[in-house]
Amino acid sequence: MAYQAGGQRSVPRPVPESPEARAYLRDYAALVEAVPFPSVVLDHRWDVVLSNAAFASLFRGVGPHPTAMPGDNFLRFVLFHPDAGTVLGEHESNWCLPMLAQFATALEHRGHDRGLQAIRREIAQDPIMEAAYRQGLPHWIRAVGERAVAQDGAVLPLLHPDPRRGPTECRIVDETPRSLQELGYTRLTLVPREARRDRPRTGGPRRPASHLRVVPASED
Repeated sequence: MAYQAGGQRSVPRPVPESPEARAYLRDYAALVEAVPFPSVVLDHRWDVVLSNAAFASLFRGVGPHPTAMPGDNFLRFVLFHPDAGTVLGEHESNWCLPMLAQFATALEHRGHDRGLQAIRREIAQDPIMEAAYRQGLPHWIRAVGERAVAQDGAVLPLLHPDPRRGPTECRIVDETPRSLQELGYTRLTLVPREARRDRPRTGGPRRPASHLRVVPASED
């Protein structure tokens, strides 16, 4: 089983062959668990290598899904889980499109990776998401520039299940040390900010699978 501070995962993940690397991950899991904010370590497919209890608590209200649980693969959760928008505020524009841009970059560099290919096939099976990926995404990337693929420092809307926070924002902080980077992992921490009082909670009911609106393509 892969390491997870909040308990063992339901889906086995490959772990490093080196005993030293495995020992490092065990100790690093204890460090991540001590962080009060949601924190997660992902591999290049966005599979969750380890996460802490705060991360699990943030998504405690989402329903079951066979392939898109936030504790299994965070990209699949953002793109395919019908409850993602109940936690991730302004879900399509602030979460889906940036992660689609990051996925496109990953696929460009790791086109033969079977895990990434499987996600690409799932995108293609959804006509609306496929249109957004092929037509809308290039226009959006041109409009926002390099910010499309940047995650460290991004401030994103969050609908925290804790009523003391409610609709708020979080800053994504990349905390990847060199040892994790050498293993091909990335650690991200979602640091909640002060609750936003200027707008009502926008989380809604479960949405259908085909939820993305196509970003209008630019006119040549």
